[in-house]
Amino acid sequence: MTASEVLALLEANQDERGIQYWKKLEGAASKLRSFGLGLTRLRKLAKQIGRDHELAMELWKTDVYDAKVIALLIDDPKLITREQAEAQVEQLEGGYLEHVFSSCDATLAKTPFVVELADDWMASEDAVRRCCGYGLLYEISKWKKKSAPDDAYFLERIAHIAENFDREEKAVKGSMGGALMGIGKRNVKLNRAAVKLARVISPIDLSSEGRSCEPFDVVKHLTSDYLKEKLGV
Repeated sequence: MTASEVLALLEANQDERGIQYWKKLEGAASKLRSFGLGLTRLRKLAKQIGRDHELAMELWKTDVYDAKVIALLIDDPKLITREQAEAQVEQLEGGYLEHVFSSCDATLAKTPFVVELADDWMASEDAVRRCCGYGLLYEISKWKKKSAPDDAYFLERIAHIAENFDREEKAVKGSMGGALMGIGKRNVKLNRAAVKLARVISPIDLSSEGRSCEPFDVVKHLTSDYLKEKLGV
């Protein structure tokens, strides 16, 4: 498909309710147009379009929020470079873009350099990079492959979260909580370490001005009956 065809597809599937919600937004995200589509619908459309790195680059250049989300979903992790990742993280407009870019089964998390990238971004002076770095750490925590980092790696990241949590911005704290939750689901050893920290920092307040959110209870996720049975705790 071409960029024009994708935009036509988005317009054909536009959601009026979502468009009205978008128009009420303020800040960076409001600089973009939107067809009001939610992430679930955009994922379905992305699967319909298929992997296409060149198309992803074209869609990323548009001023359409939904098209940028599609770009992140259809990009080819084998062709994404570190330079591209560093450029795109500077251009995120908040909301789903940041989420799809670094978490939620992110394409970026499938690149061969993701562990190094996550570590670098978690130590960055830029809050957006830190937020995305912890999002990538969450994705890494889900790996089942032999090349996944060992327990020592994840224990060091738990210690890093513990050391830096109190001084972080609210959005970054939320990403830290997500990473901690992912790590704590890997095995019994990591679960115990994650729960110990989660009892100190959780629940995490994610509400913001004009937006009320239920606190993120990491402990609840890591001590559920389902996870206990899965881990054999």
